[in-house]
Amino acid sequence: MDVGFIISGFGVGLLVGITGIGGGALMTPLLIFGFGITPAVAVGTDLIFAAITKASGVLTHARQATVDWRVVRRLASGSLPAALVTLAVLGEVDTHSAEAQGWITSVLGVALILTAAALLWRSWLSKHPHGAGAVEQRRVAPATVATGVVLGVLVTLTSVGAGALGAAALFWLYPRLSAVRVVGTDLAHAVPLTAVAGLGHWQMGTVDTELLVMLLAGSLPGIYLGSRLSKQIPERWLRPALATLLLMIGFRMIA
Repeated sequence: MDVGFIISGFGVGLLVGITGIGGGALMTPLLIFGFGITPAVAVGTDLIFAAITKASGVLTHARQATVDWRVVRRLASGSLPAALVTLAVLGEVDTHSAEAQGWITSVLGVALILTAAALLWRSWLSKHPHGAGAVEQRRVAPATVATGVVLGVLVTLTSVGAGALGAAALFWLYPRLSAVRVVGTDLAHAVPLTAVAGLGHWQMGTVDTELLVMLLAGSLPGIYLGSRLSKQIPERWLRPALATLLLMIGFRMIA
């Protein structure tokens, strides 16, 4: 077992526990640039990784009644079919070809830039809830389904978007939802989406099970420790720093 993967899993898990930022935005670029894992395998492995690590968080939020299941159903009604369609298209493509790998990397770069913007926008929305909610009430439901479609495609292609992008969209669409319910709802939607997308990648052979086990071995204790430290570390400094890092990585991937 490569100790580097375990240490990396621990580091990403620690940051996820402290900031709540989805591991895909951190783990996938690290696997590609840090370890030379091909983009398709990095995405597929990270999807299963995300589904497993987020599952315990959903159980906690469900017990605390901080999940709006109506909103979850709206998101999933768009994201899950979109994920299945995206998987069907990927199944017709040689994901291991140089052209496909370059295309996945470019889309991942765009997703990271959007995630960085969402991190900063989410902070503003959480402090100015009355400045959000520009969508008319009667259009919220279809707008939520449309948001799910975008997330379904983006997450299946890049493993990025189920966390920060989903939460930012919910803050905008549902300004009356408390921050903890936004997090719980976003998490409850992310688990089935990443599970469906991850299982589809598994069928296509773009999931490395040995790598997955090593990442989990490091990340699970990292997430636990990070959640314990989250109240002691000033997130208002860490979040902009991470957003800046994601912007730099995203532009590098596109370039």
